[in-house]
Amino acid sequence: MASTTITPDRLGMRMAEQRTLGSMMWNQFRRHQMAMAASVVLLVLIFGSVFVSILSPYDPERSSMRERREAPSLEHPMGTDTLGRDMLTRLLYGGRVSLSIGLAATALGITIGTVIGALAGYYGGRVDDTLMRLTDLFISLPRLFMLIIMSLLLRSLDVPLLKANGNVGGIVLILGVLSWTGVARLVRGQFLGLKEKEFVEAARTLGIGNLRIVFRHILPNTATPIIVAATLLVAGTIISESGLSFLGFGVQPPTPTWGNMLNAAQDEMRKGNWWMAVFPGLMIFLTVISINYIGDGLRDALDPRKLK
Repeated sequence: MASTTITPDRLGMRMAEQRTLGSMMWNQFRRHQMAMAASVVLLVLIFGSVFVSILSPYDPERSSMRERREAPSLEHPMGTDTLGRDMLTRLLYGGRVSLSIGLAATALGITIGTVIGALAGYYGGRVDDTLMRLTDLFISLPRLFMLIIMSLLLRSLDVPLLKANGNVGGIVLILGVLSWTGVARLVRGQFLGLKEKEFVEAARTLGIGNLRIVFRHILPNTATPIIVAATLLVAGTIISESGLSFLGFGVQPPTPTWGNMLNAAQDEMRKGNWWMAVFPGLMIFLTVISINYIGDGLRDALDPRKLK
């Protein structure tokens, strides 16, 4: 039997191959100019949201009756709101909440969708039929209606974890539970093709259990489409959270999010205080379009047919 010992030379060759693959992916991503620009924009927004307490001299909750409804100026670059609070500071704190909800809800949705899609695609038969009919049921539900109903239902429950920070936990749970269907179908399609491959047959021949084959052998080969789907799902989740908060059913004040700041600015637009609505909308727009472009760049970078 041939020896399988990994010599230092072989180890060096493997590391070189990994570095080469990583550099090819980076070069492909770098060629996508809009994805690079979007990455810079998103990093600036994330940096500002994370370090806003250091960067801004203003307290996001401290009101000032003398500075109410001030237009953008050097002192307040994005103006002040109806209580005299600095808009830029509140937008960055709101970004912290909106981005966190987007990432957490996406992680939950990706996890649910991956598990359901993997089991349906691998086992087939009745398991596939049952899980796909469940997926079809969730797809057929009117999304906005379900978001509102579930938000009202969770508010009525006395669960401190879900009600913390203006109902942030509840919104993450709602968005995650309603956002897994597309991922489930995507993963199922990948598994239907991969489960007949030679490496899966070899694993079965060696007596490896089904769950280990699913999660240790097939699932890593579906990582590329899942990563791309996750980036796009983050954008969709942020829009859903903003829309829900705009309607008053999302994160509740005084916790700031871009959606509830837009909700608070509805009447102010008619009074000519345009900045209260324009800047929260601009933050949502920049974040969503940046994530979409990054998703496009990742799709190209992770496509083996385009690697050079």
